[in-house]
Amino acid sequence: MTDHKPKAESRSDEAKGQDKAWGWVLVAALFISTSLVFGLMRSLGVFFVEFVHYFEESAQAISWISSTGLAAQQFFSPLGAALCNAYDTRAVVMTGGFLAGLGLILASQATCLVHLYLTMGVISGLGWGLIFTPMVATVMANFTQRRTLALGVAFSSIGISSFAFNPLFQLLVEIYTWRGALLILGALSLNIVACGALVRPQKRVKVKQKTDSEGRTSCAAMLQRVSSYLELPLLLERPYLTYTAAITLINVGYFVPYFHLVAHSRQVGFSEYQSAFVMSAAGATDILGRVASGWFADLGHFRLIHLLSLWTTLAGTFIILLPVSSLSGSYAALMVISLLYGFCSGALTSLVFAVVPLIVGVKRMMGGLGLLQLIESGAGLLGTPLSGFLKDVTGNYMASFMVAGSFPILGTLTLATLPHYFSCTEPSTFQRCAHDDKDKNLHSELEQISSSPSDANLGGAR
Repeated sequence: MTDHKPKAESRSDEAKGQDKAWGWVLVAALFISTSLVFGLMRSLGVFFVEFVHYFEESAQAISWISSTGLAAQQFFSPLGAALCNAYDTRAVVMTGGFLAGLGLILASQATCLVHLYLTMGVISGLGWGLIFTPMVATVMANFTQRRTLALGVAFSSIGISSFAFNPLFQLLVEIYTWRGALLILGALSLNIVACGALVRPQKRVKVKQKTDSEGRTSCAAMLQRVSSYLELPLLLERPYLTYTAAITLINVGYFVPYFHLVAHSRQVGFSEYQSAFVMSAAGATDILGRVASGWFADLGHFRLIHLLSLWTTLAGTFIILLPVSSLSGSYAALMVISLLYGFCSGALTSLVFAVVPLIVGVKRMMGGLGLLQLIESGAGLLGTPLSGFLKDVTGNYMASFMVAGSFPILGTLTLATLPHYFSCTEPSTFQRCAHDDKDKNLHSELEQISSSPSDANLGGAR
């Protein structure tokens, strides 16, 4: 017996080592996936000017293309989370990759804005929703001590792709026009299918469902199952609702520079490549911000929620300063503010997701991320059209960036209303256990409802 114990222990240690190593493989998959989702989304500003000229529409109307895609990605995130809880994460992500590529390929044949709304907005947005939340939750489930760093490394791809995609897309548009460029982007997006294939299938416990005499599933049991897949009880918890409200406010202004900074730079007199390089430079510091923020957060010197508040406040301030820096026509001033904004916007991103398990627990993380994306989808739908509307009214982007920068600051003030926000240490775990007890009580109530008198009579008849 004693001879076999070391072997068993070595096998378990080896298995743990393999799981840990595979976690970094998943980080690489998330790295590629996010670059082809948000990196691509951030670089659509190059197409913004082309669409305005080709379709001869207002900036507000064109802004709805990117806003629809962003809102669809966030709106369908709970669907992706629920499908992963019910079925298989690998199949869900691979399906999302196919839809993301299909939407861009179909968009290359668009003849009106409605076609772009449906293809780049709805179809690709649906695909993005099936990709992002499941991949993020899968990576977070494979890490504990280095979770924020893992997310920072994976999300650094957004900055890298922003740095590379803006001049690349500009070159593709000049060579192949915007139609050919979208066709190429659709083909690139299909690589997400391969990234989804790297997710290991998970064994899931089958839930027994109560049926009536005709074999139909009980309505109450079905509601219980849907509620468990979507983690709907989270919507009854004040800390989670407060956090989602704060992130929603942040999200209103967060993406505005990535959609309108290129157009603003060209409006104030800079060349096409100078304007594209401003966004690329911001993407470069975005990379540094994500990795540095993840590394520093995992040191444990400060609470994650406090670091998130710091970077969010700075990001909002620099958004406000973006148009101010270009008033004198100084390209260097605009570049400096863009670099600072890129660092802060990158630094806060991984923290947004890393805080979620601290509020809802690891077991409810998938559903918590999905609902968070859903709730903030309205902000994504509002942000860039509001910015475009202000530009149409005022004739420039000054008011657009001023208003956009105020929303992250409002989000920080909302974060300050979280329970125990001003504490220097993380709340004890018993508070999250209390949340789990509430869920158990809710599920038990649903089970009692499903055990209705009619079901009991049917059972007696048998």
